[in-house]
Amino acid sequence: MNAVIYLAMAVVAYLLGSIPFGLILVRIVRGEDVRLTGSGNIGATNVARSGGAKLGVATLVLDALKGYLAVLIALVTSHRIAGVDLGLAASLAALCAILGHVFPVWLKFRGGKGVATAVGAFIGLAPRAVLVVLAIFLVVVLISRYVSLGSIVASAVFPLLAFLLYRSKSSPAAVAVMLSASLLIILKHKANIRRLLDGTENRLQFHKG
Repeated sequence: MNAVIYLAMAVVAYLLGSIPFGLILVRIVRGEDVRLTGSGNIGATNVARSGGAKLGVATLVLDALKGYLAVLIALVTSHRIAGVDLGLAASLAALCAILGHVFPVWLKFRGGKGVATAVGAFIGLAPRAVLVVLAIFLVVVLISRYVSLGSIVASAVFPLLAFLLYRSKSSPAAVAVMLSASLLIILKHKANIRRLLDGTENRLQFHKG
């Protein structure tokens, strides 16, 4: 029975995560396909570069919100059903929401890098750890002006911080799922890592609008 519940949570989280808000917003506001401009990514950074800062912020908020909502649904469901591991359910929902954003079924499994969705999901999982990680992200980006570098560093640090701050509440399975989510985000940045090493990565800048 519990396996069915976990599966249902995973499916709901994946479907929420797979909503391509960046693509939808740019299509509605500018009548363009964001995948054909800039890096071709549907995430907030490319939306901001291609469609303006306002659309980028809107995409960031909506992508984060879908991750948070996926975890929230898992938490509420877990509280109401006996025998469900709260930490595992929430961590599984976080991972599946990120998977939905990175591999959306609607876009032939070609999505974004999952950073904003991960932020929202991780706020639901470990809010104190997220605050520390966001501070680290901002410092790295402000110093380097590389959003990708900030995302990579933040993703690498998050599981450790979450474990240290919530070790009394975290099950081994939940920690393993969080590590998997962070690893997925880092792997999605492999092209950025190559460009960072080559010195050809784009620095942060916004178009007006």
